[in-house]
Amino acid sequence: MQIKVKALLASCVCALVLASTLLPFASHAQSAVTPAAQPASVEATAMLPVITDVIPTADNPYGLESLWKTSDAVAKIVLLLLLIMSVGSWYILIVKWLEQAKMLRQAKAATQDFWSAGTIEQGAAALEPSSPYRFMADAASNAVKKHVGLMGHVDLNDWIAMGIQRAVDRIQSSTQNGLAFLATVGSIAPFVGLFGTVWGIYHALTAIGISGQASIDKVAGPVGEALIMTAIGLAVAVPAVLSYNWLVRRNKAVMDDVRAFSQDLHAVVLGSVKKI
Repeated sequence: MQIKVKALLASCVCALVLASTLLPFASHAQSAVTPAAQPASVEATAMLPVITDVIPTADNPYGLESLWKTSDAVAKIVLLLLLIMSVGSWYILIVKWLEQAKMLRQAKAATQDFWSAGTIEQGAAALEPSSPYRFMADAASNAVKKHVGLMGHVDLNDWIAMGIQRAVDRIQSSTQNGLAFLATVGSIAPFVGLFGTVWGIYHALTAIGISGQASIDKVAGPVGEALIMTAIGLAVAVPAVLSYNWLVRRNKAVMDDVRAFSQDLHAVVLGSVKKI
């Protein structure tokens, strides 16, 4: 029994000695393997693709460009009509504003230069050739010169007043040029856009019925593009209406100056004729 115990103890001691002997070699082998494996992991990391932020640039499938490409001939005609109305309205607005500003400036020039002249002819020569005030002065002078023959049977006062009033009427008619176009555009542009909307929705529903798909992605695009027609019609009509009202108000101020000048001119011409 003692021999077995001693043999067991001897085997344990040998195992401990063997473990202590092999432990440094095992740790050395592990340290040797680890640095060799490290470059592989670094190389693998270096080979990974670098992901950068990429913003997709997809075209808007529901914009004006898509509306023009997918629309038929009727819808394109409606769009062209609205475009012509819009361009015409802005053109008339700019031109009439420049004309009214010029007439207001000519009114100030007539006040300063005409009434200080010695005669009607000299006062008219001091004004611009395109001035409406010179046009009225020339009309008054011509009325006096043509008061002969059958015209001489008309009272001179009435004849001069008639000649000046004709000139005023022609000036007023020229100031109203283009306003009818603005009024027409402001009245019919929303309905033209609404017609384009109805036509677009009709074709959209027809296409949906043929395809048999009524999902939101199938309905939103065509119907949204059709509703753009209404928005375009309003965008054309609103500036036209505002321009019309603004120009009419400015025309009133311009014509007030013209009528005041015509009344003073009538009195001056009649007085100068009586002196002769």
